[in-house]
Amino acid sequence: MVNFYLTEMGIHQSEFSFPYVKHERNYIQANLELQEMGALGSLVLEGWCRAIVADVAESLPTGVRDLNISISTSDQMILHKFRGKLSRERVIEEMVEAASYARKGGVRTLGVNAEDASRTEMGYLIEFAQAAKEAGADRIRYCDTLGYDTPMSIYQRVKTLAEKIRIPVELHCHNDLGMAVANSVAGAQGAIDGGVDAYINTSVNGVGERAGQADLLSCILALKLAREMESYEIGDPIDLQVANKLAKYVSYAFGIPIPINQPGVGANVFAHEAGIHADGALKDRRNYELFDYEILGLEEEERVLTGRVITTGEFGGLAGFRHVYNSLGITFSSDEEAQRILELVQLANAHTQKPLTPDELRFIANYPEQARKILTLTP
Repeated sequence: MVNFYLTEMGIHQSEFSFPYVKHERNYIQANLELQEMGALGSLVLEGWCRAIVADVAESLPTGVRDLNISISTSDQMILHKFRGKLSRERVIEEMVEAASYARKGGVRTLGVNAEDASRTEMGYLIEFAQAAKEAGADRIRYCDTLGYDTPMSIYQRVKTLAEKIRIPVELHCHNDLGMAVANSVAGAQGAIDGGVDAYINTSVNGVGERAGQADLLSCILALKLAREMESYEIGDPIDLQVANKLAKYVSYAFGIPIPINQPGVGANVFAHEAGIHADGALKDRRNYELFDYEILGLEEEERVLTGRVITTGEFGGLAGFRHVYNSLGITFSSDEEAQRILELVQLANAHTQKPLTPDELRFIANYPEQARKILTLTP
């Protein structure tokens, strides 16, 4: 569902899987089928694995053809994570072997990730990135894995990297010090000012390890609305009307509340209480609102169903099931077809243990075989 919303929003790529992990195989196949059917538009479905030949070899049979391969590059991690197993030289050799294997195996786009790039000595980072380029990388992913950079430092480091290696740079910033969005935007500016395209890795609502990663919507709003960003252009036609729906779905599906001060979609973002703020906002919203809530698909009042509510799910029957689908404008040609979809709805509800959303119900009805694969784990 997240991939559907990202497609609707106009996002370029979704890092959707670890293709070497066996329990994701059916999920991967279903998504690739949806892509082939045109259901995911031009969204690139990209997998991630370690920059070792064994991982790439396990990944290729899944059909994933857009891949990011990752290895740590800082002395901290080379010494204290690899613990003597790899030297600086061997890190580059392993990466090159994996990148070359991926290219020979038919990978369409290849990104090479420098994990902990922000704590990597600059000369070695350039050497690593140059070797990746020569091995066939389309992009270098600069990972601020611990949120260590500042906007000024990441701008300069990425600009230098871009000028030296002359291939696009991806920014992958964590929020440990609260600067993930600022660092992502500054890093992207550095790449572009250095003469190459920039890609920004984000997550919906900033969800991620520890303090999270750069938030998708925050980055888009900053690129569109912040001071002196007019000369930087987002390369994809972004539809911000999807932003609220996407944020709320991710919060609901994963059980992670949206902070009330979350940029764009938090409950307090368009709330005014202080006297001078309320007075100013009532006179002209631009006094205290940089952008309009309507552009994000937000409504002034959220609609909540009251009175009789008929749902369908794990314990539902055909009558309630048909009623719910009729309200969505979906009918079935026969009882047999309805029964097949009902069984998938029951399985999906048992799987999520949450009431299914209207878009989830639409997906199951429109793509039943792919829904079945996503719900199936094969030992």
